[in-house]
Amino acid sequence: MDRISYFIRRLLLVVPTFIGITFVCFAICQFVPGGPVEQTLIRMRGLGDTTRGASSGPAISAEQRKAIEAHFGFDKPIPQRYWKWLVTDRMGLAVESYLYPNKTVWQMINQRFPVSLIFGLTGFVLTYLVCIPLGIAKALRHGSGFDVASSALVFTGYAIPAFAFGMLLKTFLCGTHDFALDWFPVSGFHSPNHDQLSAGGRMLDVAHHMFLPVLCYMIGNFAVLTLLVKNSLLEQISQDYVRTVLAKGGSLRRAVWGHALRNALIPVATGFGSILGVMFAGSVLIEKVFEIPGMGLLSLEAIITRDYMLFMGILGLTALLGLLGRILSDFCYVLIDPRITFHR
Repeated sequence: MDRISYFIRRLLLVVPTFIGITFVCFAICQFVPGGPVEQTLIRMRGLGDTTRGASSGPAISAEQRKAIEAHFGFDKPIPQRYWKWLVTDRMGLAVESYLYPNKTVWQMINQRFPVSLIFGLTGFVLTYLVCIPLGIAKALRHGSGFDVASSALVFTGYAIPAFAFGMLLKTFLCGTHDFALDWFPVSGFHSPNHDQLSAGGRMLDVAHHMFLPVLCYMIGNFAVLTLLVKNSLLEQISQDYVRTVLAKGGSLRRAVWGHALRNALIPVATGFGSILGVMFAGSVLIEKVFEIPGMGLLSLEAIITRDYMLFMGILGLTALLGLLGRILSDFCYVLIDPRITFHR
């Protein structure tokens, strides 16, 4: 009963937390220069260059400016605008994008979502599938040559920024130079003839294009997660209950795999909730390097072009998934260790 009431309270807290996050960001967006009103004024003056000031060119009357502000809703108080964005426009998803006037924010997000879904889920699953067994192996062989060599390799990959690692892979494995190997495509999410391929061929085509970006996405998480698993398992092996199992004649294998491993996975469960976030997230730098049309690149375009509606739509969905992911992490704690309670 204590757990049920705890999760109910956490779910109820999602609402005010979400409103706080989105309202602050929404209010900041209203004061950032270069928004839709300023861009419309510049286009009306025929400048065509958003980097120049709005003081030159034909004069814009106060009535015209007020009409433009009313068109974009900037003539109303911020709380009223926020309520319209949250309720009437359904977190801005039903509003047309400033960057793409003929498409709503949801249509823009829905167009890029499959790319980030494959990108995020694949990287998330592969990271855990590789790092958890590697961390266990390092803990069981602590201090051995394998432990030292794997640590050196993992930290080397961790020290290299993901975008720099991507540039290296692109230089040497994508045939961009005479000395490079032409093993992988230079950019994109799939080939031009993707629609003409069979179902299996389309899957292989996407996997071929996503291999290097996913590898860059995973490399930064390797060191943290691997060492977390290793140190957590080493700590559990040193506990009294493991020594009790060995004293009663149990084997080390049984003590580790039957008792210590489950408790060692409790800190790792912290990241399980992020699966909701990675389904909607993207890496701006990696997508920029490999020219992948994902959510990260869409977010960057929204920020650069001051497309507030598109930016706030992405932010709203990301914040909501992040808050729900926190609750999912707590639920994973309970599944791994039923002894956990949430009393104060």
